[in-house]
Amino acid sequence: MKIYVLIPKQVLVISVIILLMVMGSLYLVFIRKENVLPVNSNHMGANKLEERIQSITKNQEKIAFLTFDDGPNRNVTPKVLDILEQNDIKATFFVIGKYVGNYPEIVKRAYEEGHYIANHSYSHNNTFLYKNDESFIKEIQKTDEAIAKAIGKVDYHSYLFRFPNGYMAPLHKVEKERCARLLTNMQYTYIDWNCLNNDSMKKYNKMQLLENLKKSAKNKNVLVILMHDTKDVSDSSEVLQDSIDYLKAQGYIFKNFYDL
Repeated sequence: MKIYVLIPKQVLVISVIILLMVMGSLYLVFIRKENVLPVNSNHMGANKLEERIQSITKNQEKIAFLTFDDGPNRNVTPKVLDILEQNDIKATFFVIGKYVGNYPEIVKRAYEEGHYIANHSYSHNNTFLYKNDESFIKEIQKTDEAIAKAIGKVDYHSYLFRFPNGYMAPLHKVEKERCARLLTNMQYTYIDWNCLNNDSMKKYNKMQLLENLKKSAKNKNVLVILMHDTKDVSDSSEVLQDSIDYLKAQGYIFKNFYDL
């Protein structure tokens, strides 16, 4: 059997190599972890998220998911965020990419306060969105890129999409079925809603919006509530606190899609 004797110089080189390997391991564990997106750190993935979304309405708990479409809006979204912060509620914002570029600071605030930033297309224009496969994919990618730039996170992937006007709406039904398959290939899933206050249907006052919500929520344990953080028709920010108070009184707890 041969016996090898290391000279001091060789011992030093080996010691340095071992030290570098240990430092590299520590870097991977402690440093890189900070740069991972919250959605990726959960390693949710489209398949798992889709399964959980499909099953949420089967939950026997009373849970309310507040969702806001068509923002950000410079006047309404900050008011919504203020109310959510005061109530310690995390919501989900389905943002339009072209508006993200106009108000990146609002999206950044929402993200940093723990709200889920989801994809609602770049243009919200059905002509562009459903023109062809390439156009649809580009709308999704451009929106994620706008979100990534706004929040300062490279390669942001929201995993969650809401079709403009909803998947279940009869308009563009064939195109939406085709695009739903594209979403799966892009590691996305989509979600509609099962409760709303009709703030985009016509002009309602606060009490009417609240009554609409109450009727829509009746006899449901899990609510995915559609509202809009715009005031194009009715302004949900004006009735948001009253809506939260009502849902709390009915025994609902609040979650967003990070909690799935």
